[in-house]
Amino acid sequence: MPMKREMTGNAYEERLGTDKMLPLVFRMALPAVAAQIVNLLYSIVDRIYIGHIPGIGTDALAGVGVTGSVIILISAFSAIVSGGGAPLAAMALGHGDRDRAERILGNGFVLLIFFALITSAAAYVFMEPILLFTGASADTIGYATDYLSIYLTGTIFVQISTGLNTFINIQGRPGIAMLSIVIGAFLNIILDPLLIFGLDMGVKGAAIATVISQACSAAWVLSFLFSKKASLNLATGYMRLDARIFLAILGLGISPFIMACTESLVGFVLNGSLKRFGDIYVSTLAILQSAMQFGSVPITGFAQGVVPIISYNYGHGDTSRVRECFRTALITMFSFNAAVMLTMIAFPSAVASMFTSDPLLISTVRQMLPVFLAGMTIFGLQRACQNTFIALGQAKISVFIALLRKVILLVPLAFILPRFWGVKGVFAAEGIADAAAAICCTVIFAVSFPKILRKAETTAASGK
Repeated sequence: MPMKREMTGNAYEERLGTDKMLPLVFRMALPAVAAQIVNLLYSIVDRIYIGHIPGIGTDALAGVGVTGSVIILISAFSAIVSGGGAPLAAMALGHGDRDRAERILGNGFVLLIFFALITSAAAYVFMEPILLFTGASADTIGYATDYLSIYLTGTIFVQISTGLNTFINIQGRPGIAMLSIVIGAFLNIILDPLLIFGLDMGVKGAAIATVISQACSAAWVLSFLFSKKASLNLATGYMRLDARIFLAILGLGISPFIMACTESLVGFVLNGSLKRFGDIYVSTLAILQSAMQFGSVPITGFAQGVVPIISYNYGHGDTSRVRECFRTALITMFSFNAAVMLTMIAFPSAVASMFTSDPLLISTVRQMLPVFLAGMTIFGLQRACQNTFIALGQAKISVFIALLRKVILLVPLAFILPRFWGVKGVFAAEGIADAAAAICCTVIFAVSFPKILRKAETTAASGK
């Protein structure tokens, strides 16, 4: 068992509680935003290259598109550790309890390995029926299985790189966290054309490129957390599962897990609904979901930079800094997301042309993109409010909001609206659910946030 360290703050961590807020938020968030944008290139670059494979591009794009729901579901398990463990560790650091923070990190690492083994094995055994249920057809199932069977070999790398990267962020080292993703994405961009076209490996080449890239990202994360440069180390003595810590990680991490799982559920439901209208609509959805990520992924990165600041100051009892950080995040995330979504709605053909040269597919995207993305114009409100709830340890509220958007609203709408609007109803379900959930989340937050902070202030004043 490693020796306990003195509870002295680390210089990088202390900045979370002392630096001027606006520069601090952007110094913490921009590397995470850059990392998420680069990470987005993993799937976007794959789909761009695959969509332009001569002769088979449209079917291959549909095949890889249906694997997205499975991949999101597998990756969602890493969110239990990154979204649950990292904020808890940041709060512990704010309290000055470095020993507990390192126990959370060690337990999180063990959980990620367990998740990787279980999810990859289950997905491999039931691969074909899952893909057929998700929306694969006789023309696209071959491309889907080619891609996913290779991708699953790198599941452990995905879990480690995405699950532990946030533990670098909470140490006040967003630049190092960013590099872990940049390294992998840069390799993916280089390897994709080489393997897909140069070696004529098609979708298999795209999957191999992704696995190699993710392995390099995972190696970078582990090399830092095991090194002396880290103020919060991954120590073998803290890797024995502790029931209390495990349950605490699970309790808070269930919300980001559900958020990610519901994205997968949407893929299953929407692809399954679109399958009966034709593969062209499945390909359209693959493009539209990629387009949605242009706005949602950067603000996810911004949230990753903001959450450690809120959690640290909340743990430290400084509610004024919590309020200031939230205001900055809300304005930035809402403005950016709205601008990106409105731009894509204004120029749908340009978005479609990035992924395909098929005139029919471009025309279909042009018709469906405004309907699909309309509700996302105000999604920045939900992302800012929901991630603040997570940063404050409010698991129950976060879980409800996560379920509201995709399970309570979108899934029923995806079955009901096509009865009245045909195939357009499937795409409209996304837009309506996104807008309604964002409005509900904002109202809940406006009522709950002041109460949470007043309770924290009362507790601090009483000395408990």
